[in-house]
Amino acid sequence: MSISKPTLGLILGGALGLLDGLSGFLSPELAPLMSSVITFSLLKGLVTGLVIGYVAHRVHSVAWGVLAGIAIAAVFSLLLILRAGMALFWDILLPGMLLGLIVGFATQHFGATPPAVKAR
Repeated sequence: MSISKPTLGLILGGALGLLDGLSGFLSPELAPLMSSVITFSLLKGLVTGLVIGYVAHRVHSVAWGVLAGIAIAAVFSLLLILRAGMALFWDILLPGMLLGLIVGFATQHFGATPPAVKAR
């Protein structure tokens, strides 16, 4: 069974985003905000994974896929930091970039490459 790179990015990004949001339970000061933390982490993971999957579909290099994954995740994490506040800068940026690294590698390495179209 083969999964396309955008679909794999969406699934893996969503799963890792959910885990990232659920890790907020380890910080007692986030207790009143947990529904927002989980929601925004999940959405960030889904969107980041989908965009990384489309980049992986276009670029067929693991190194470029990983770098693009880190960069795309950093941009979406920075957007979330603008909403959450600078006090959570590293708490949002580092897990987001780790998500980008993992999804960037996985989509390039495990995602299915579409069959080549033959010219007539």
